[in-house]
Amino acid sequence: MDSGFNRQVLASPPNQMKAIRLVQIGQPLQLCDVPFPAPGIDDVLLRVKAAGICHSDAHYRAGRSSTGRLPLTPGHEVAGIIESLGTAVRGWKPGDRVCVHYLATCGTCSYCSSGTEQFCPSAQMIGKHRDGGYAEFLVMPAKSLCRLPVEIPFEIGAIMMCSSATALHALTKARFKPGESVAVFGLGGLGISAVQLARALGATEVFGIDIKPAKLDLAKALGAIPVDASRTDPVKTILGLTRGRGVDVSLELIGLPLTMRQALLTLAVKGRAALAGITEKAMEVYPYQELLNKEAEIIGVSDHLVSELPPLIELARQTKLDLKSAISRVIPLDANEINRTLDRLDSFGDEIRVVITP
Repeated sequence: MDSGFNRQVLASPPNQMKAIRLVQIGQPLQLCDVPFPAPGIDDVLLRVKAAGICHSDAHYRAGRSSTGRLPLTPGHEVAGIIESLGTAVRGWKPGDRVCVHYLATCGTCSYCSSGTEQFCPSAQMIGKHRDGGYAEFLVMPAKSLCRLPVEIPFEIGAIMMCSSATALHALTKARFKPGESVAVFGLGGLGISAVQLARALGATEVFGIDIKPAKLDLAKALGAIPVDASRTDPVKTILGLTRGRGVDVSLELIGLPLTMRQALLTLAVKGRAALAGITEKAMEVYPYQELLNKEAEIIGVSDHLVSELPPLIELARQTKLDLKSAISRVIPLDANEINRTLDRLDSFGDEIRVVITP
C-alpha cells in the first residue's frame, strides 16, 4: 500500500482519460475513454490514487438501486492527490493528500445548515448521480474534501469514506454509549469497521455475526465474539451468551430481511437496532412482542456525515481503527477485474473490501 505519495505533475491536461463505466443496467461495466474533467471555480481536480468497491456498486449495476443517469462512472470511496484548483478555492494546494466525502451538496439549505447534508434536495452522490472514482481523475467541490494524513495509505483513506464512516454513523444513530454491548450482523467492510469502532469507543462486548469462516476469524482477531450463523441460530446464541438479556445495540449491515429481524430479536430492554443494509424487500415485525413490550427501537441509517470524517480519520491515524486486514485485494483500473469483484459481492463472497488503484 502507498503510505506517502509520488506526485505526477500534469503539465497540460489531456483531452481524454480512462474510466470504468456503467453503460447499461444488468450488464458488465465497460472501460471507456471519456472527456477529461475540468474543475469549476469552487472545485478541485483530483488524481485518483485509490477507489474502494462497495456492495452498493453491485446494486447499481443490477438495478436494485437506481442511478441518476447513464452512462455513469461508479465509485464513491475515493482518496487521491489534488492536481489543480478552481479560482475560488482556498486552504488547499496542489499535491495535498485528501479523501472525498461522497456528496456534492448546496451547502445552504436547512439540511446542510443543520449538519444532515445527506438529505440536501440538490445533493449529488459520486458514483450514483455524478461520475465517481473508477477513473484516473475526479472533480469534486472543495468543501467535500478531508485531509488525509501521511500516516494513512490512500487505499485505507478510500474505504474509510463509506464502510468505516457508515459504521460510525450507525453507532452514532443508535446512540451507542461506552459500557454497552453491540451485535454486528455482517462482517464485510462495514462490519469489520463497526467491530473495531465499537471496541475503540468502549463497548463491553461485541458479537460479530456472519456465515464466512474467514470473516469470523478476522472479527475474533479484532476482539469480537464470533457467531457463525451457518451453524447456529444467532438470536438464540447471543441471548444465551448474554444470559437472556440481549444486546444494547445491534447493527444490520447486510441488507436481508432475515438478518434485520435477527438484529431486532437480539435486543435487550430499551435496545436499538440500526439498519444500514440495503434491500428492496420488506421485513416482518410484531410490534407488541418485539418493540412495545421492551421499548426497543428500529433506526434507519442513511450513509454518513462530513462532520464525522475528521474524528474517524484521527482514529485511523492513531491505529485505533486498523483497516489493513479489511483490504482483501488491490486491483488495477480493469473492467474484467472490477466486474468479477462485483459478482462476488452479489453472491456475498469471502472478500471484505477490494480497492482499485488507477
